[in-house]
Amino acid sequence: MKHISILVPKGAILGSVEGPRLLLSQVNNLLSSKGISPLFKIELIGLTKETPLSGGLFTAHSDHTIDEIRKTDLIIIPAIDGDLKNAIEENKAFIPWITDRYKQGSEIASLCLGAFLLASTGLLNGKKCATHWAFENQFREMFPDINLVPEKVIIDEKSIYSSGGAYSYLNLILYLIEKYAGRELAILCSKIFAIEIERNSQSAFNIFQGQKEHGDEPIKTAQEFIESNFSEKITVDQLASRLALGRRNMERRFKKATSNTVVEYIQRVKVEATKKGFETSRKNINEVMMDVGYSDIKAFRTVFKRITGLSPVEYKNKYNYN
Repeated sequence: MKHISILVPKGAILGSVEGPRLLLSQVNNLLSSKGISPLFKIELIGLTKETPLSGGLFTAHSDHTIDEIRKTDLIIIPAIDGDLKNAIEENKAFIPWITDRYKQGSEIASLCLGAFLLASTGLLNGKKCATHWAFENQFREMFPDINLVPEKVIIDEKSIYSSGGAYSYLNLILYLIEKYAGRELAILCSKIFAIEIERNSQSAFNIFQGQKEHGDEPIKTAQEFIESNFSEKITVDQLASRLALGRRNMERRFKKATSNTVVEYIQRVKVEATKKGFETSRKNINEVMMDVGYSDIKAFRTVFKRITGLSPVEYKNKYNYN
């Protein structure tokens, strides 16, 4: 039997504690209906036996505290809420426990903003990680040694798993069910809980917010220029000239400050403007494309799909509300 420890951090979001418990318990129920012994022993593990969740609206009753658990097979870290630095500080007693269990062979899965608590252990340094797309800039600022992959729903990195934003944690739990219990049970659980299985990207949900908390004022000026003039043709040389910087120096500083190259940043700003056009206007694809400064429909479609995971037509049909 695989021992699964669902952590109960102070201030955690209730759904990301209860959701995994329900899904994993369903596996046991399905096996039991076939006369097969349960596969998972699922327990809630807290710093104390009772823990306030979701800003104090709920209280979780843990099966054990961390000092009572010396060995476990999988640790699930739910999403934490509120001010993330404060949340990490309130839950810092988990950090050495998580680290020690991992060294002893435990696997770890973080759900959504649980990645911030996992990242605080140092176990993700030099590794890939997913988290909620809206917290990309804050995560990069706090944990520069981690390779954040903001478009991914699931990352599997050397027995450490992480999921994208909000309810995409359900896809990670299904992924783990398939790994431990097989494809058939994972599909059955996806049907019972009406979860779309094998959803790999959260790019379509991403609202691009350029990272400006970096202190490099000339680069911030370049970002603001791009965001105010995205419908015009902007070149790297033009920006370097405006800032009185050498091209290579500006490109190096821009990448360091924003985690994007200049060209990537321009493309992401244009695509974000395009998405808003598709959502709010009655204009056709070509008209919106021209509004943001694209004239080559093939190039536009390629860039748009690479960034959002959807074609322009698919995005407009899915998200237009006008």
